[in-house]
Amino acid sequence: MGFKGLLSKMKNIGPGTIVAAAIVGPGTIATASQTDAEFGYTLIWAVVFSLIATMILQEMSTRLGVVSRIDLGRAFREQFNNRVLKTITITLVISAITIGNAAYEAGNITGGAIGLATITNIPVNVWGVVVGLVAGLFLWFGNYKTIEKAFVVLILAMSLSFFLTAIVVKPDLSEMVAGFIPTIPDGTTLLVVSLIGTTIVPYTLFLQSSTVQERWKDKSGLAESRFDIIFSLLIVIVITISVMVSAAVAFPAGTGISNPTEMAIQLEPLLGSWAKYIFSIGIFAAGVTSAMTAPLAAAYATAGVLGWSRDLKSGRFRFIWVSILAIGVIFSAIGYSPIQLILFAQYANGLILPVIVLLLMFVMNNKRLLGENTNPQWINIAGWTIFAITLLLSLNSFGIL
Repeated sequence: MGFKGLLSKMKNIGPGTIVAAAIVGPGTIATASQTDAEFGYTLIWAVVFSLIATMILQEMSTRLGVVSRIDLGRAFREQFNNRVLKTITITLVISAITIGNAAYEAGNITGGAIGLATITNIPVNVWGVVVGLVAGLFLWFGNYKTIEKAFVVLILAMSLSFFLTAIVVKPDLSEMVAGFIPTIPDGTTLLVVSLIGTTIVPYTLFLQSSTVQERWKDKSGLAESRFDIIFSLLIVIVITISVMVSAAVAFPAGTGISNPTEMAIQLEPLLGSWAKYIFSIGIFAAGVTSAMTAPLAAAYATAGVLGWSRDLKSGRFRFIWVSILAIGVIFSAIGYSPIQLILFAQYANGLILPVIVLLLMFVMNNKRLLGENTNPQWINIAGWTIFAITLLLSLNSFGIL
């Protein structure tokens, strides 16, 4: 594929950027910053591993949506004829995805607000309301194409701000390359779990299977849709590694970070006063995109498993995302620290992730839904390996292992 061919494919980028925006939220930036501030470049490999695993899972979700023309929620609903199994599946999806996303939303909005507060000195709780309103207006009045374009612009802003920062700080390339070799130094196990857990996010699977249907109308678009998600997740790798590299340069090893904007301030002696603005814009973009994707994904997931319409303008669909967005705005406005809510959401994520992967594997081998487009053997091997790893992570998050 030549340069012109690549440019042609990039014109069709869209649904994948929404998933990318969902993954790169304030939590990802905070975790990546904390990891390299404490341990340097040693855990870059964990980001690469988790994103390769995410690519495999998202490709399955993409194939499901493009080929079968149904979303993951509906596929789960139709996978089982047994009423008990169907009810358990619906309950798990609604409780973990919807309630979990509501918990994350407070962190998303607060994260975006922190970026703006850093460069304006206007309180976080004021900006939190603004971020929530901006996200709400886009979702309420925008059609799918408008929302998709907004995500493309915001992802571009994130990519440029973090990537330029990583280049200018001039990292040690030999140490950086060594970080791609898997090692788990003492005291890093929980950070490895956090890095993987903030990347392999269950609700993005529901989001992807729905949004690809808006862009591609039949399975002739399968190749383009695969390029879309793989290219978009490569951007996520660049963004996350850029944040990690910047943190490793800005802070001596062993330094703790309680807020990612501390890194923007710490970079000023190296980069000048513009560093605070560039990095804060990136944090704001991460917050506002995640503030849009979490409610949207919850609405798609809930509507799918309950058999409701996925129309962005339908009353039930709007009720779900408005409720989740409102929770985030309220907690941000009253100045409530989102830490406990985020911890709850992480536990919900740890509980539901292996279940979602398990159900996804069943669906993707269902010939009734996918015909000749069921998983090939190598995808099944990769998928079951990811399931085993996510199960171990889930057990670890509850202190069982």
